[in-house]
Amino acid sequence: MAHTFRRCSLALIFITMWLLIKAKIDECKRGDVTVKPSRVILLGSTVNISCSLKPRQGCSPYSRRNKLILYKFDRRINFHHGHSLNAEVTGLPLGTTLFVCKLACINSDEIQICGAEILVGVAPEQPQNLSCIQKGEQGTVACTWERGQDTHLYTEYTLQLSGPKNLTWQKQCKDYCDYLDFGINLTPKSPESNFTAKVTAVNSLGSSSSFPSTFTFLDIVRPLPPWDIRIKFQKASSVSRCTLYWRDEGLVLLNRLRYRPSNSRHWNMVNVTEARGRHDLLDLKPFTEYEFQISSKLHLYKGSWSDWSETLRAQTPEEEPTGMLDVWYMKQHIDYSRQQISLFWKNLSVSEARGKILHYQVTLQELTGGKVMTQNITGHTSWTTVISRTGNWAVAVSAANSKGSSLPTRINIMNLCEAGLLAPHQVSANSESMDSILVTWQPPRKDLSAVQEYVVEWRQLHPGGDTQIPLNWLRSPPYNVSALISENIKPYTCYEIRVYALSEDQGGCSSILGNSKHKAPLSGPHINAITEEKGSILISWNSIPVQEQMGCLLHYRIYWKERDSNSQPQLCEIPYRVSQNSHPINGLQPRVTYVLWMTALTAAGESSQGNEREFCLQGEDTAALGQAPDRLVHA
Repeated sequence: MAHTFRRCSLALIFITMWLLIKAKIDECKRGDVTVKPSRVILLGSTVNISCSLKPRQGCSPYSRRNKLILYKFDRRINFHHGHSLNAEVTGLPLGTTLFVCKLACINSDEIQICGAEILVGVAPEQPQNLSCIQKGEQGTVACTWERGQDTHLYTEYTLQLSGPKNLTWQKQCKDYCDYLDFGINLTPKSPESNFTAKVTAVNSLGSSSSFPSTFTFLDIVRPLPPWDIRIKFQKASSVSRCTLYWRDEGLVLLNRLRYRPSNSRHWNMVNVTEARGRHDLLDLKPFTEYEFQISSKLHLYKGSWSDWSETLRAQTPEEEPTGMLDVWYMKQHIDYSRQQISLFWKNLSVSEARGKILHYQVTLQELTGGKVMTQNITGHTSWTTVISRTGNWAVAVSAANSKGSSLPTRINIMNLCEAGLLAPHQVSANSESMDSILVTWQPPRKDLSAVQEYVVEWRQLHPGGDTQIPLNWLRSPPYNVSALISENIKPYTCYEIRVYALSEDQGGCSSILGNSKHKAPLSGPHINAITEEKGSILISWNSIPVQEQMGCLLHYRIYWKERDSNSQPQLCEIPYRVSQNSHPINGLQPRVTYVLWMTALTAAGESSQGNEREFCLQGEDTAALGQAPDRLVHA
């Protein structure tokens, strides 16, 4: 089967070659085209192109009836009446140009006589930057070079290597070649023996050789990258010392190590001599994933470094947490004898936690009686308990991982707003961006020297006073009078912001509402009830849903007018208070049916109106009873 296939292949090749030869003969059967001095010329040279008819191949025996035309590609460049045509051509571009000679007879199509391709190029430039390398002690010698400008001609490169005892190796490659592998291995038996490499480029227009490159075994052998990299920590409970292990080729003298946390772009670099496949590292951080790479070199001054090894990724063991938790708290009265204490704390940074935090230990102590209550909390960063309103209380909170606990943060529970003289004043909150608010204040007018720090606290305003809404805070030194808050800040959301001035044993506070961006509310309040009370009415409403307030509310407006009246409604404007959901209206006429509705306003504008309610006052005229209307104005 294979023999039959081989015979068919040879037959196909023979037929193809015969057809090509026949086509060539047929193409020039009427005449010839000659090119002088050559069909391969140097850029800028002039060529003479001649076209001649073979005997009895013209239009007629009379030469004047034979019109020979010379084409350059498809463009006519010359013609002549007779049996031959001569043309001098200059300015040919680099590359191949096709010339075709045709015969034009009267009342017939042009007939192709013959053609010629002229190749325009340049002699090869001297190859530059010849360099050779052997990858690994068992690798083979390979060389690279820069060819220079394109010759636009077929160019052959010959690479020659000469060594001790007149040994010579030679390899060739064709066209656009800048790399050759000799396929031979240099051994370390004579590491100082000299070898010389040279590359020669040859084409039809000339030749050029590179400068020789002389080197030794140690100059060109690039070790293979280290492999089998692993790390061992001397103590499972500590990263104070660890050892990196790897394998290398036998002649390696130098190593360089680089390592970094996986989330870092900066490498730490270490150079070591005669490490013999191991090195101790002393400055790694606990509970951190690191990347390690190693490179090798055979000689202190000669040769090149290997490529970097594959990356080893390993996480260092945990260690006991450092640093202290940032703890804050809120107090809320329950009744005459009890109060609720809510503690909050921020996660330690990765560098402080030094491991996975398993739980937080909270210790609550009554200082005068010595009563201690402790609770471990897994995964939470808050804790709430109920304690007596009497006595002095202190709390300590620490974070624990598998290796130990952080130092406890201790704070005394006090009334944070009790000292009016410590209260900051002129507190303001202004938008800085879509997700940040700049809070500014003035120091307390008195007891300024007692201030040890400021705490800026903020949480999303919720009409119901929901204690589950996350609390945020930051601390500021006593010389600061501003803070940029950005954690958990969203646009079109109102925040209750408090600034506390804290001394050693007391605190004062001031509060303000603020938002990072606002617009008019999406809806007005929904009136849910209107009741009559001693000649006036009491309007009750449902708060606008938080997601529809679109910032901090400034005012409510209550509108009313007589039913079926075309007059402008009257209105009453009420400053917004979180807890308020009702308001009285005086001055209405008895036994008159009114239509009432409400709107809400932010600094950006007024909402659309809420629902309409009708009401008819049944009692006596309140104005007749001497009661003045409550801020009644025309809308």
